[in-house]
Amino acid sequence: MIQVISILLENKPGALMRVTGLLSARGFNIDALTVARTLDPTLSRMTITVDVEPHMRRQVIKQMNKLINVLQAVDLTDGPAVTREMVLLRVRAAMENRTAILKESEIFGARVVDSSVEGFAIEATGDAEKMDEFIDVMSSYGDIEVTRSGMVAVSLEAKKLRLSPPIPAGVEANKTKDRNGVLNA
Repeated sequence: MIQVISILLENKPGALMRVTGLLSARGFNIDALTVARTLDPTLSRMTITVDVEPHMRRQVIKQMNKLINVLQAVDLTDGPAVTREMVLLRVRAAMENRTAILKESEIFGARVVDSSVEGFAIEATGDAEKMDEFIDVMSSYGDIEVTRSGMVAVSLEAKKLRLSPPIPAGVEANKTKDRNGVLNA
């Protein structure tokens, strides 16, 4: 089952490697991963979709929260959240199909970002299922090239973030870490 995890972490070298290393060491396949700086340049927000057995979801979140540089990991799979994915699609099509492509793009809320004699470059945003449908429709008009961003998500829960401060450098030395960077207190 696909699990959607939102992680707030320090924007430091090795942070991404620790998170992905934890998942790969346990045999979980990452479906999509997006990461970018937040308004605070010292922090990043990461959204991961990963194929995890339902009974393991809690354990994955607990292990993520133990990682160095991770301030908060939250499971957004079943909770109230907004999830979106962006698709950049290039469709090469004959002139007689161009009007239909533009109409279909409008139906999906997509916009043309480039136009040439060969076809269009189109940008669409929405949930993963809607993007799958958009790609299927566009493939019926000609050759396509697709790039997907991976999912980004934000929780709609009213609770305030509970962040613990980063562990000072001197304190880290007193704790042991396994090969994936998980703290063992």
